[in-house]
Amino acid sequence: MLQVCLNGARDRAACAQLPLTPDELAAAAAAAVGAGAQDIHLHPKNPDGDDTLDAAGVAAALTAVRAAVPGVAVGVTTGAWTTPDPDERAAQVRSWTVLPDHASVNWHEDGADVVATALLERGIGVEAGIYSGTPAAQRFLGWPHAHRVLRVLAEVTDTAPETAPDAATRLLDELRPAASPILLHGTDAAAWPVLQLAASLGLHMRIGLEDVLHLPDGTPAAGNTGLLDAAHDLIQQARTPLR
Repeated sequence: MLQVCLNGARDRAACAQLPLTPDELAAAAAAAVGAGAQDIHLHPKNPDGDDTLDAAGVAAALTAVRAAVPGVAVGVTTGAWTTPDPDERAAQVRSWTVLPDHASVNWHEDGADVVATALLERGIGVEAGIYSGTPAAQRFLGWPHAHRVLRVLAEVTDTAPETAPDAATRLLDELRPAASPILLHGTDAAAWPVLQLAASLGLHMRIGLEDVLHLPDGTPAAGNTGLLDAAHDLIQQARTPLR
């Protein structure tokens, strides 16, 4: 499965093409699905362009995107930067009037279990975000409901293309006891070698403006569709047997 991460916690200063509003997210989602994305991850924004878990903001983003790509699973963030207190974040999850198909929970953040439990109570799939170089894997694997998550997001924090694959391998070793499917991804320049590694291992993958703003050759990406096109090329290379 190839997931597209449409925007992330970025702003227009980082990327002029970044989709922020519900209409922009809908258009970006439609283009991404047309370019082969099979699942969508997005960050709802408030009018100032900041990430939000407010019920109205989540509903507006999800409603617009689902109208543009009916039948495609759509997920959101629950990152602590949106609302630092985990009990408040869990309360926001319980206030949602339109539910995502899944939501990511970062297990290096305090109170991840509180937020994840609120999601499970509402029937929302949990993507367990496990950052390399943090105690997240041990925290997650020690959670009694770890077996109930939709998938594990193995997130490689090493941004150096030369060393990120080794960091990814170590992270995957830590996550070996996990019972759920794994989506492996990297960030910045390391997004590309990590994506190739994920493809070669038959894991779920992800690409998009949240993770990287440049194509493999270093040129700026015009948008998510350009990143997806490049991803498909690398996936094909990774899966083509050497002759």
